[in-house]
Amino acid sequence: MPTITTKDGTEIFYKDWGPREGRVIVFHHGWPLSADDWDAQMLFVLEQGFRVVAHDRRGHGRSSQTATGNEMDTYAADVAALAAALDLREAIHVGHSTGGGEVARYVARAEPGRVSRAVLIGAVPPVMVRSEANPGGLPIAVFDGFRAALAANRAQFYRDVPAGPFYGFTRAGAQVSQGIVDNWWRQGMMGGAKAQYDCIAAFSETDFTDDLKAIGVPVLVLHGTDDQIVPIADSALLSHPLLKAGTLKTYDGFPHGMCTTHPDVINRDLLAFVRDSR
Repeated sequence: MPTITTKDGTEIFYKDWGPREGRVIVFHHGWPLSADDWDAQMLFVLEQGFRVVAHDRRGHGRSSQTATGNEMDTYAADVAALAAALDLREAIHVGHSTGGGEVARYVARAEPGRVSRAVLIGAVPPVMVRSEANPGGLPIAVFDGFRAALAANRAQFYRDVPAGPFYGFTRAGAQVSQGIVDNWWRQGMMGGAKAQYDCIAAFSETDFTDDLKAIGVPVLVLHGTDDQIVPIADSALLSHPLLKAGTLKTYDGFPHGMCTTHPDVINRDLLAFVRDSR
Protein backbone atom coordinates (compact mmCIF):
# COMPACT_ATOMS: atom_id res chain seq x y z
CA MET A 1 0.00 0.00 0.00
CA PRO A 2 1.30 3.53 -0.73
CA THR A 3 2.24 5.33 2.48
CA ILE A 4 4.39 8.15 3.77
CA THR A 5 6.07 8.11 7.17
CA THR A 6 5.79 11.22 9.34
CA LYS A 7 8.40 12.58 11.73
CA ASP A 8 6.97 10.59 14.64
CA GLY A 9 7.03 7.34 12.66
CA THR A 10 3.33 7.24 11.77
CA GLU A 11 2.51 5.65 8.42
CA ILE A 12 -0.15 7.57 6.49
CA PHE A 13 -1.93 5.62 3.75
CA TYR A 14 -2.97 7.51 0.65
CA LYS A 15 -4.55 7.05 -2.79
CA ASP A 16 -3.17 8.98 -5.76
CA TRP A 17 -5.04 8.52 -9.01
CA GLY A 18 -4.97 10.29 -12.35
CA PRO A 19 -2.58 12.30 -14.53
CA ARG A 20 0.38 13.82 -12.72
CA GLU A 21 0.16 16.89 -14.94
CA GLY A 22 -3.52 17.44 -14.10
CA ARG A 23 -5.01 19.75 -11.48
CA VAL A 24 -5.05 17.94 -8.15
CA ILE A 25 -7.95 17.65 -5.72
CA VAL A 26 -7.16 16.39 -2.22
CA PHE A 27 -9.99 14.83 -0.19
CA HIS A 28 -10.13 14.79 3.64
CA HIS A 29 -12.57 12.33 5.25
CA GLY A 30 -14.77 12.59 8.33
CA TRP A 31 -14.69 10.74 11.65
CA PRO A 32 -14.29 7.77 12.06
CA LEU A 33 -14.06 6.89 8.39
CA SER A 34 -11.35 6.63 5.71
CA ALA A 35 -10.45 7.80 2.23
CA ASP A 36 -12.96 5.25 0.92
CA ASP A 37 -15.78 7.56 1.97
CA TRP A 38 -14.93 9.72 -1.05
CA ASP A 39 -15.37 7.00 -3.70
CA ALA A 40 -18.32 8.71 -5.40
CA GLN A 41 -16.51 12.03 -5.66
CA MET A 42 -13.05 10.70 -6.56
CA LEU A 43 -14.30 8.52 -9.39
CA PHE A 44 -16.40 11.37 -10.75
CA VAL A 45 -13.72 14.07 -10.85
CA LEU A 46 -11.12 11.56 -12.02
CA GLU A 47 -13.26 11.06 -15.13
CA GLN A 48 -13.17 14.82 -15.66
CA GLY A 49 -9.39 14.73 -16.00
CA PHE A 50 -8.32 15.72 -12.51
CA ARG A 51 -5.69 14.04 -10.36
CA VAL A 52 -7.24 12.93 -7.06
CA VAL A 53 -5.53 12.24 -3.75
CA ALA A 54 -7.06 11.05 -0.48
CA HIS A 55 -5.43 9.84 2.71
CA ASP A 56 -6.53 7.93 5.79
CA ARG A 57 -6.07 10.23 8.78
CA ARG A 58 -3.70 8.87 11.44
CA GLY A 59 -5.50 6.31 13.54
CA HIS A 60 -8.10 5.77 10.83
CA GLY A 61 -8.44 3.31 7.95
CA ARG A 62 -5.14 1.83 6.81
CA SER A 63 -2.88 4.36 8.54
CA SER A 64 -1.08 3.59 11.80
CA GLN A 65 -3.33 3.11 14.82
CA THR A 66 -1.73 5.92 16.78
CA ALA A 67 -1.96 6.46 20.51
CA THR A 68 -0.67 10.05 20.27
CA GLY A 69 -0.99 13.00 17.92
CA ASN A 70 -4.71 12.58 17.48
CA GLU A 71 -5.49 16.30 17.36
CA MET A 72 -5.83 18.98 14.71
CA ASP A 73 -2.33 20.45 14.76
CA THR A 74 -0.82 17.04 14.08
CA TYR A 75 -3.50 16.16 11.51
CA ALA A 76 -2.59 19.34 9.61
CA ALA A 77 1.12 18.56 9.92
CA ASP A 78 0.47 15.11 8.46
CA VAL A 79 -1.28 16.71 5.48
CA ALA A 80 1.67 19.06 5.03
CA ALA A 81 4.01 16.07 5.01
CA LEU A 82 1.86 14.34 2.40
CA ALA A 83 1.73 17.46 0.23
CA ALA A 84 5.50 17.76 0.39
CA ALA A 85 6.11 14.07 -0.35
CA LEU A 86 3.82 14.15 -3.40
CA ASP A 87 4.88 17.70 -4.34
CA LEU A 88 1.26 18.88 -4.49
CA ARG A 89 1.00 22.44 -5.77
CA GLU A 90 -2.00 24.71 -6.35
CA ALA A 91 -4.14 21.89 -4.95
CA ILE A 92 -7.83 22.11 -4.16
CA HIS A 93 -8.54 20.67 -0.71
CA VAL A 94 -11.99 19.24 0.01
CA GLY A 95 -13.03 18.24 3.52
CA HIS A 96 -16.17 16.70 4.96
CA SER A 97 -17.13 17.03 8.63
CA THR A 98 -13.94 16.48 10.70
CA GLY A 99 -12.07 16.62 7.42
CA GLY A 100 -13.39 20.14 6.96
CA GLY A 101 -11.70 21.13 10.20
CA GLU A 102 -8.51 19.48 9.00
CA VAL A 103 -8.72 21.45 5.75
CA ALA A 104 -9.25 24.74 7.60
CA ARG A 105 -6.26 24.15 9.88
CA TYR A 106 -3.99 22.98 7.04
CA VAL A 107 -4.95 25.62 4.46
CA ALA A 108 -4.50 28.43 7.01
CA ARG A 109 -0.91 27.26 7.56
CA ALA A 110 0.05 25.86 4.16
CA GLU A 111 3.23 26.87 2.37
CA PRO A 112 2.69 29.46 -0.36
CA GLY A 113 1.78 27.81 -3.66
CA ARG A 114 0.49 24.59 -2.12
CA VAL A 115 -3.23 25.48 -2.12
CA SER A 116 -5.42 27.27 -4.66
CA ARG A 117 -8.93 26.63 -3.29
CA ALA A 118 -10.81 24.78 -0.58
CA VAL A 119 -14.23 23.22 -0.07
CA LEU A 120 -15.87 22.63 3.32
CA ILE A 121 -18.77 20.14 3.23
CA GLY A 122 -20.89 19.60 6.34
CA ALA A 123 -17.80 20.81 8.15
CA VAL A 124 -17.26 21.22 11.89
CA PRO A 125 -15.79 24.77 11.94
CA PRO A 126 -15.84 27.20 13.56
CA VAL A 127 -16.38 25.12 16.77
CA MET A 128 -18.98 22.54 17.74
CA VAL A 129 -19.09 22.44 21.54
CA ARG A 130 -21.22 24.89 23.51
CA SER A 131 -19.49 27.53 25.61
CA GLU A 132 -20.05 31.11 26.73
CA ALA A 133 -18.42 32.24 23.50
CA ASN A 134 -20.42 29.72 21.45
CA PRO A 135 -23.89 29.52 23.06
CA GLY A 136 -25.45 27.83 20.03
CA GLY A 137 -23.10 24.85 20.14
CA LEU A 138 -23.89 21.32 21.24
CA PRO A 139 -23.52 20.49 24.95
CA ILE A 140 -20.35 18.69 25.98
CA ALA A 141 -22.65 15.88 27.19
CA VAL A 142 -23.34 14.98 23.55
CA PHE A 143 -19.66 14.30 22.91
CA ASP A 144 -19.21 12.59 26.27
CA GLY A 145 -22.00 10.30 25.11
CA PHE A 146 -20.06 9.54 21.91
CA ARG A 147 -17.00 8.63 23.96
CA ALA A 148 -18.98 6.43 26.34
CA ALA A 149 -20.70 4.59 23.48
CA LEU A 150 -17.41 4.04 21.65
CA ALA A 151 -15.71 2.69 24.76
CA ALA A 152 -18.63 0.44 25.73
CA ASN A 153 -19.39 -1.14 22.35
CA ARG A 154 -17.71 0.47 19.38
CA ALA A 155 -19.06 -2.11 16.92
CA GLN A 156 -22.68 -1.40 17.86
CA PHE A 157 -22.16 2.36 18.04
CA TYR A 158 -20.75 2.28 14.52
CA ARG A 159 -23.95 0.68 13.31
CA ASP A 160 -26.26 3.01 15.20
CA VAL A 161 -24.75 6.24 13.81
CA PRO A 162 -25.10 5.49 10.07
CA ALA A 163 -28.44 3.71 10.53
CA GLY A 164 -29.69 6.77 12.39
CA PRO A 165 -28.84 10.47 12.00
CA PHE A 166 -25.74 10.48 9.78
CA TYR A 167 -27.59 9.91 6.51
CA GLY A 168 -30.98 11.13 7.70
CA PHE A 169 -32.33 7.58 7.87
CA THR A 170 -34.29 8.59 10.99
CA ARG A 171 -36.56 10.84 8.94
CA ALA A 172 -40.04 9.74 7.91
CA GLY A 173 -40.06 8.15 4.49
CA ALA A 174 -36.27 7.72 4.33
CA GLN A 175 -35.09 4.73 2.31
CA VAL A 176 -32.45 3.02 4.45
CA SER A 177 -29.55 1.54 2.46
CA GLN A 178 -28.02 -1.39 4.31
CA GLY A 179 -25.00 -1.21 2.01
CA ILE A 180 -24.30 2.38 3.07
CA VAL A 181 -24.68 1.46 6.74
CA ASP A 182 -22.38 -1.55 6.36
CA ASN A 183 -19.76 0.48 4.49
CA TRP A 184 -19.71 3.12 7.25
CA TRP A 185 -19.27 0.34 9.83
CA ARG A 186 -16.51 -1.29 7.77
CA GLN A 187 -14.54 1.93 7.52
CA GLY A 188 -14.96 2.80 11.17
CA MET A 189 -13.89 -0.60 12.44
CA MET A 190 -10.70 -0.49 10.33
CA GLY A 191 -9.33 2.29 12.51
CA GLY A 192 -7.99 2.32 16.05
CA ALA A 193 -10.31 2.81 19.03
CA LYS A 194 -7.85 5.08 20.90
CA ALA A 195 -7.31 7.42 17.96
CA GLN A 196 -11.02 7.59 17.19
CA TYR A 197 -11.82 8.24 20.85
CA ASP A 198 -9.31 11.11 20.94
CA CYS A 199 -10.61 12.47 17.65
CA ILE A 200 -14.00 13.21 19.24
CA ALA A 201 -12.37 16.01 21.23
CA ALA A 202 -10.45 17.12 18.14
CA PHE A 203 -13.56 17.62 16.02
CA SER A 204 -15.83 18.96 18.77
CA GLU A 205 -13.61 21.20 20.89
CA THR A 206 -11.12 22.68 18.41
CA ASP A 207 -11.82 26.35 17.63
CA PHE A 208 -11.14 27.08 13.94
CA THR A 209 -12.16 30.76 14.04
CA ASP A 210 -8.65 32.10 13.53
CA ASP A 211 -7.96 29.52 10.81
CA LEU A 212 -11.01 30.61 8.83
CA LYS A 213 -10.04 34.27 9.15
CA ALA A 214 -6.50 33.50 7.94
CA ILE A 215 -7.49 31.65 4.76
CA GLY A 216 -6.92 33.83 1.71
CA VAL A 217 -7.91 31.47 -1.10
CA PRO A 218 -11.51 31.04 -2.33
CA VAL A 219 -13.54 28.64 -0.18
CA LEU A 220 -16.83 26.96 -1.08
CA VAL A 221 -18.99 26.05 1.93
CA LEU A 222 -21.63 23.37 1.31
CA HIS A 223 -24.11 22.28 3.99
CA GLY A 224 -27.44 20.48 4.28
CA THR A 225 -30.22 22.17 6.22
CA ASP A 226 -31.19 18.86 7.88
CA ASP A 227 -27.70 17.99 9.08
CA GLN A 228 -28.31 16.22 12.40
CA ILE A 229 -24.61 15.68 13.15
CA VAL A 230 -23.19 19.17 12.49
CA PRO A 231 -26.17 21.53 12.68
CA ILE A 232 -25.95 24.23 10.02
CA ALA A 233 -26.83 27.13 12.32
CA ASP A 234 -23.68 26.69 14.39
CA SER A 235 -21.33 25.71 11.59
CA ALA A 236 -21.65 26.85 7.98
CA LEU A 237 -23.75 29.91 8.79
CA LEU A 238 -21.04 31.07 11.20
CA SER A 239 -18.01 29.95 9.17
CA HIS A 240 -18.96 31.65 5.94
CA PRO A 241 -18.82 35.25 7.28
CA LEU A 242 -15.34 34.62 8.71
CA LEU A 243 -13.84 33.77 5.31
CA LYS A 244 -12.19 36.40 3.15
CA ALA A 245 -13.39 34.80 -0.09
CA GLY A 246 -16.17 32.43 0.89
CA THR A 247 -19.21 31.20 -1.03
CA LEU A 248 -22.05 29.49 0.83
CA LYS A 249 -24.44 27.00 -0.77
CA THR A 250 -27.10 25.21 1.26
CA TYR A 251 -29.26 22.20 0.38
CA ASP A 252 -32.80 22.02 1.68
CA GLY A 253 -33.41 18.82 3.65
CA PHE A 254 -30.04 17.22 2.88
CA PRO A 255 -28.37 15.21 5.70
CA HIS A 256 -24.82 15.20 7.03
CA GLY A 257 -23.75 12.39 4.70
CA MET A 258 -25.06 14.14 1.60
CA CYS A 259 -21.98 13.31 -0.47
CA THR A 260 -23.19 9.70 -0.32
CA THR A 261 -26.97 10.20 -0.38
CA HIS A 262 -26.96 12.93 -3.07
CA PRO A 263 -23.69 12.50 -5.01
CA ASP A 264 -25.04 13.81 -8.31
CA VAL A 265 -25.93 17.17 -6.75
CA ILE A 266 -22.75 17.55 -4.71
CA ASN A 267 -20.51 16.36 -7.55
CA ARG A 268 -22.05 18.89 -9.94
CA ASP A 269 -21.43 21.82 -7.61
CA LEU A 270 -17.95 20.60 -6.68
CA LEU A 271 -16.99 20.27 -10.33
CA ALA A 272 -18.28 23.77 -11.15
CA PHE A 273 -16.13 25.24 -8.36
CA VAL A 274 -12.92 23.39 -9.23
CA ARG A 275 -13.31 24.09 -12.96
CA ASP A 276 -13.72 27.78 -12.19
CA SER A 277 -10.22 27.71 -10.68
CA ARG A 278 -8.51 26.85 -13.96
